[in-house]
Amino acid sequence: MDPTLPLTGERTVPGVPEENYWFRRHEAVYAALRDRCAGAVVLEAGCGEGYGAAILAQAAARVLAVDLDRAATGHAARRYPGVAVARGNLVALPVRDGACDAVVSLQVIEHLWDQERFLRECLRVLRPGGALMLSTPNRLTFSPGRETPLNPFHTRELSAAEVAQLVRDAGFARVEVLGLHHGPRLRALDTRHGGSIVDAQVAVALAGGGWPEALRRDVASVTAGDFALRPDDVDASLDLVAFARRP
Repeated sequence: MDPTLPLTGERTVPGVPEENYWFRRHEAVYAALRDRCAGAVVLEAGCGEGYGAAILAQAAARVLAVDLDRAATGHAARRYPGVAVARGNLVALPVRDGACDAVVSLQVIEHLWDQERFLRECLRVLRPGGALMLSTPNRLTFSPGRETPLNPFHTRELSAAEVAQLVRDAGFARVEVLGLHHGPRLRALDTRHGGSIVDAQVAVALAGGGWPEALRRDVASVTAGDFALRPDDVDASLDLVAFARRP
């Protein structure tokens, strides 16, 4: 890992065994979106480390990865030369009107203070018929029973109904929301680690101690194929993945 791109607790990076669960959880969504970007001019809004933009570039005609963080954009430009990288504010995207076939933004909108303005920017840079694809933690399972996020880095989390309404209000049509779930192997690991492998990892982080070897081994073994993106039982999902079109 680039030493200039430190772990922040929010930016997921590849190649770190203790981060592998979160990396694979995000990678699973990028892999699911890759074919939807085939032949397209894609803007990724909030690229982070850049691995997701590189996955999309396997199928897209061109990918522009945008992030406000200078360290992230510098790292992404060095590590992923097949991706164009630009530093920019996501509520004022550095792209002309109608320039993109698709906008992808994963695990970003929950960090933004002006989510409505961000979505209007996504609409602006898309051509008519262009696709919006975004993911965000499911408020109902990520911060259960709360209106304010448990995660101090998040400004506003959303349920499936809330994200769908927000996207429609920004001017998008044909809105669909799917849910990311644990597949059979991860459900077995949940059982092995007291009911939730996520809670087991959080407990280690909060305790500030070393990782139990069994937990470290199981976290390091997770693959993108251990997650399932489904249209059913969305309110019980881990993450929400929304699809929409510019009219």
